[in-house]
Amino acid sequence: MKTNEHVARPRSVERLVTGKETSDGAGVSLTRVLTQPLQRRLDPFLMLDAFGSDDPDDYIAGFPDHPHRGFETVTYMIAGRMKHKDSAGHEGLLENGGVQWMTAGRGVIHSEIPQQEEGVMEGFQLWLNLPGRDKMSEPWYRDIKAAELPRFATDAGVDVTVIAGESHGVAGAVTREATAPLYLDLHLPAGGRFAQTLPAGHNAFVYVYRGEVDVAGTAVPAQRMAILANSADADGVVIDAKGEAKVLLIAGRPLGEPIAQYGPFVMNTEQEIYQALQDFREGRLA
Repeated sequence: MKTNEHVARPRSVERLVTGKETSDGAGVSLTRVLTQPLQRRLDPFLMLDAFGSDDPDDYIAGFPDHPHRGFETVTYMIAGRMKHKDSAGHEGLLENGGVQWMTAGRGVIHSEIPQQEEGVMEGFQLWLNLPGRDKMSEPWYRDIKAAELPRFATDAGVDVTVIAGESHGVAGAVTREATAPLYLDLHLPAGGRFAQTLPAGHNAFVYVYRGEVDVAGTAVPAQRMAILANSADADGVVIDAKGEAKVLLIAGRPLGEPIAQYGPFVMNTEQEIYQALQDFREGRLA
């Protein structure tokens, strides 16, 4: 059991965001929680998609071969099975509770195909930007099984999975120097409270995917993202749950660099986007 971190001046909620229903890949239904207009505000994060359905028609076609360049994708599977295969020679099976972390770097073409024909498929995909100096780095990939993810419980009964960063002295599965991402999955019992220290300069948000929580007096219901206010004297966030709740807490150090995006390519300039498109068309991403 871990005692809650001491947060003396918790952040408030700047605003609540409702995701946009959309589809991607070969018609996979999902909710885009972090959309392109929020990229500057939530730098270094570019996108957060939430997907979840027990209707195979919503997910069965998956995400056939498609390219990426200039950022990282973090896929967290709550339920279901999905196979990954890419042009850099990586292959893996993402299962219940597991994480797939892929650095696209200079470019990769990959596919993510469901390995089930019925049942629930649920999870999240987060896009994390790379600094300009790393955008043309070698592609990298890691499959992290659920049993390999660091976990702990607080004395308030909150179960914490540390996907990235560090919480209560527990180091996550992945760390990144430039963006210093924190990615926690929190399961709060009724009456549970969770406190997490955060550097004042980091952008941060909470996404509730079960139940409802209270953040500094603001009620955050299910399927809502709460953007946490940036305040020079704030030292963290405190999350309270009256009933059982499950939330993602995500924070990171902003890069403060220009963002140029065209679909699956995220660079710093339009010229770099044109080059990415040309490289893709001419087969140089494979």
